[in-house]
Amino acid sequence: MTSHGPVLPIWSCGGCDLPWPCQTRRRELRAEYADAPVSLALYLGAYLVEAAEDMPWAPAGALHRRFIGWTREPPEVQQRSTATVPPAPDRNERHQPG
Repeated sequence: MTSHGPVLPIWSCGGCDLPWPCQTRRRELRAEYADAPVSLALYLGAYLVEAAEDMPWAPAGALHRRFIGWTREPPEVQQRSTATVPPAPDRNERHQPG
């Protein structure tokens, strides 16, 4: 059993005090539901409904990203830095020989 469960009604992590589900719990959930991504989304959807009732001031989009949005991202995306990625070159720009 994990120590990274939700502390209600503030929805912080009981293991690390970060917003739940924290990164540790997300990794655990990914492993637990590795072969059942739809079940994971349904499981977290139930928590999303409870959290929305406990935190009516929280924007719906932020709650969705926090509880469900991360499940569609590959695990490596979640671990990446938040550094700015340089823009892709403009494909319409003509290449001028140098």
